[in-house]
Amino acid sequence: MHKSRLGAYIFSFPSFFLTMALGIYPVVWALRYMFYDYQGFGEMRFIGLDNFSRIARDAEFWQSVVNTFVYAGGKLIITLPLSLILAVILNRKLRGKHLFRAVFFLPTIFSASVMSIVFYIIFNSYNGIINQYLMKLGLVSAPVDWLGAANAMLTIVIIAVWGAVGNYMLLFIAGLQGIPEDVYEAASLDGVNPAQRMWYITIPMLGPVLQMIVMLALTTSLKGYESIMVLTEGGPFGKTEVMYLYLYKLFFPLTTTGTSVQNIGYGSAVGFTTAIIVGLITWLYFWMSKKLSSIY
Repeated sequence: MHKSRLGAYIFSFPSFFLTMALGIYPVVWALRYMFYDYQGFGEMRFIGLDNFSRIARDAEFWQSVVNTFVYAGGKLIITLPLSLILAVILNRKLRGKHLFRAVFFLPTIFSASVMSIVFYIIFNSYNGIINQYLMKLGLVSAPVDWLGAANAMLTIVIIAVWGAVGNYMLLFIAGLQGIPEDVYEAASLDGVNPAQRMWYITIPMLGPVLQMIVMLALTTSLKGYESIMVLTEGGPFGKTEVMYLYLYKLFFPLTTTGTSVQNIGYGSAVGFTTAIIVGLITWLYFWMSKKLSSIY
């Protein structure tokens, strides 16, 4: 074997090994167990497609699917326009813009668990900072139950927006810096106002970057569950339980609620079904974006 080829194999082996051990093997492992009744201990019992029949009847799982779409949709509707507006503002020649960029990006480097604990304290119903200020200002007469059934999803979406807006803002800034200034100067000479400039110049020329950002934001939102697990554990009454949190509970039951039971076989089937749902949504987005790009 040629020395250069041998060196390439040696240097690529760690990546190949990690891919097989952490990427391929877990998938094969899950594909095997989803046809079994296995609680994580004791004997495995082959049951064929019974786990998938159970998924079809599992109202809690399908409620988590609906909650996932509500959570992802709310997050995207707020985060993407806000990130673009901030990017446009901070892409201009403003004093201190680099400081503001750092401030908005800072939440993305925090651990989701730590961030969620801090917000749990802030939104606490009895002595939370938000309720204290609202009551001092006279905006509410009694503490608001921010993590209760009526407000929990809205609160979680707000926290998710706070954690994500800075990341997408920087991606938008990178895309804006690739747009030639000559285009904007020519538009100014033609009397284009700021709204027309944004709609007819900035957004179309951000097309490829925008497509990538939306795809990244969509898949991240569909798979997000860490903050929800810390703040509500999917409650109250399953109002905030999303797909990946439901899946997590099947493999690692949450002892604080005492309602989850470990089920490796059913969890593997749920994981496969969840991956199919996320994959279909991603494919649908690519199909729609391709159709729109061909029109425009």
